[in-house]
Amino acid sequence: MSDNPASMTARQEKWFASILESMERETGKTIDEWVAIAKTCPETKPGKRKAWFKETHGIGTNRASVILGKAFPETSHWADPDNLRDTLWADPGARSILAALEAAVADLPGLISAQRKGFTAFSKEFQFAAARPVKDGTVRLGLAVDLAADPRLEPPKNEGWSERLKGVLVLVSPTDVDGTVKALLKAAWARS
Repeated sequence: MSDNPASMTARQEKWFASILESMERETGKTIDEWVAIAKTCPETKPGKRKAWFKETHGIGTNRASVILGKAFPETSHWADPDNLRDTLWADPGARSILAALEAAVADLPGLISAQRKGFTAFSKEFQFAAARPVKDGTVRLGLAVDLAADPRLEPPKNEGWSERLKGVLVLVSPTDVDGTVKALLKAAWARS
């Protein structure tokens, strides 16, 4: 993770700072000491490095992510969000759906849009929506609304985004981002 998490909510920035502040107190080592240890890791892939930290040093996923982001910033998904976005949204059809979603939320006050490894997140104080492209060119839109808000909503299936996103819509074209979807986005935003 970078020292300047510009695509985070204030709450996420506070969480990130608390991880750094408590590192020495809770682990017995400073962040710099952990970074030096991380550089001795025999693994080269981020997931395997995290697993190595857990197995070898008892460091959990969140702390390992912070340490590894500092030790290997070039491999951190925070390091180059534009490249991450281009890779994730390479399918032109899915990218056009993303553009329609971004247009639908563009005027919402306090909007923070952030690129994650597997999805694009939309937050205010909390994440209220996320969009994930699927290999068939469709997009799964997760929303912080109850399933009863729209009959087309389905429960999430191992999406990887916030557990607050209780309903998922499958979008097949930009025209699916209609007035109803815009209203659902606004309702989810209001809850965040």
